[in-house]
Amino acid sequence: MLKVGKFRVAGCVLTLLFVGSAFADTQQWSAQKAHAWYGKQRWLVGSNYVPADAINQLEMWQAETWNPAQIDKELGWAEGIGMNTMRVFLHDQLWSQDPAGFRKRIDEFLTIAAKHKIKPLLVLFDSCWEPYPKLGPQHPPIPGVHNSGWVQGPGLAGTPLTTRS
Repeated sequence: MLKVGKFRVAGCVLTLLFVGSAFADTQQWSAQKAHAWYGKQRWLVGSNYVPADAINQLEMWQAETWNPAQIDKELGWAEGIGMNTMRVFLHDQLWSQDPAGFRKRIDEFLTIAAKHKIKPLLVLFDSCWEPYPKLGPQHPPIPGVHNSGWVQGPGLAGTPLTTRS
């Protein structure tokens, strides 16, 4: 079942696309300008990131399990071995539960990442593993099972085209 909130999100995204394109540099760069810009960029070296004490993106970001000290330590290690980017997964349920708190934790994460010269890539959608994510305490890892606690975002129940019995 499609909720009114999803229409608002879709409307905002479309508005940003249209308004953003109106202000974008619409002239194609010359090959020389593109090569000059690219020559100033550092080679990206990084990985997917979730702290060692979190089984998934829900546990990483929920207020009860948010651990900036762990993140600071691990991003320090990453910086120490030359990493400069991390792919970090967000989840729609975290926004639904506590938008202000979630924004605050994202800002704190971005501050920690900047301290370690790491540019994160924030990922909004992920269709891997458990299709029915739930907020709250997550189950412990299942030994020998890769990504045993990872959850889809949004989950199957949040997908408008899904029909379930």
